[in-house]
Amino acid sequence: MNALELQNVTKEYPGFSLTDISFSLPCGYIMGLIGENGAGKTTTLKAILGLIHSQGEIRVLGKGREAITAAKEQVGVVLEDATFPDPLNGRDVARILRGVYKTWDREKFMGLLHQFDLDPKKKVKDYSRGMKMKLSLAVALSHDSRLLLLDEPTSGLDPVVREEVLDMLLQFIQEPDRSVLFSSHILSDLERVCDYVTFLHQGKVVFSMPKEALEETYGIYRCDREELSRLPRQAIVGLRENQFGCEALLLRSQAPGLTLERAGIEEIMVLLIKGVR
Repeated sequence: MNALELQNVTKEYPGFSLTDISFSLPCGYIMGLIGENGAGKTTTLKAILGLIHSQGEIRVLGKGREAITAAKEQVGVVLEDATFPDPLNGRDVARILRGVYKTWDREKFMGLLHQFDLDPKKKVKDYSRGMKMKLSLAVALSHDSRLLLLDEPTSGLDPVVREEVLDMLLQFIQEPDRSVLFSSHILSDLERVCDYVTFLHQGKVVFSMPKEALEETYGIYRCDREELSRLPRQAIVGLRENQFGCEALLLRSQAPGLTLERAGIEEIMVLLIKGVR
């Protein structure tokens, strides 16, 4: 079973379109959602949650649009631009959400506040951006979610807390019916924890595949301009040049016999966006 399925999801805005977004996230895995600013990552997450109207088919934990409200009980959410009202503190949040989620675990929530070094008496208006993100994460992990939808969850966190959050996500999916969709600009975080990667560019899916398949599909070749000119044109899908030479992103299937370096997620994204000029 898939935790999440999108088929031809489309949303039109003046000056921007999310077009035919299709991918699926199997249960028990973490998917990284990548792309430059304005690529459509947050819009995709909002469409999944029903926060914006869109065309196409969306299924969350096996439920379609008509029953997605019921599925939300089992969906933990962290959105970069959403937070709790300023007058509330951690204890207020715990009290309010006890009436929202049937599976609310106050003890776990208070434990996460302590782990994240958040004073439960401190008001949200006095929180930094990173502290607000920690509060949202604590909520998402405290009502027995089966699916986490996370928009930049490690943004604004120091390296030690970021490491703790990534460890939590890896622990979360030890249960085979749990999954995570994780949007981030910190691609080293995704490199560490993701099983699948979906790349959005200008509102469209460039690829959606297992992380291991990326390594099998793409490789980096460093050379000078003369050697670059001798490479098979069809093999080159991205290129970066400077005074020291060329860095080409190649399709391994089109470059037999060449020794290619491993291409990381960030290199693949940047070089595909640059393309071949």
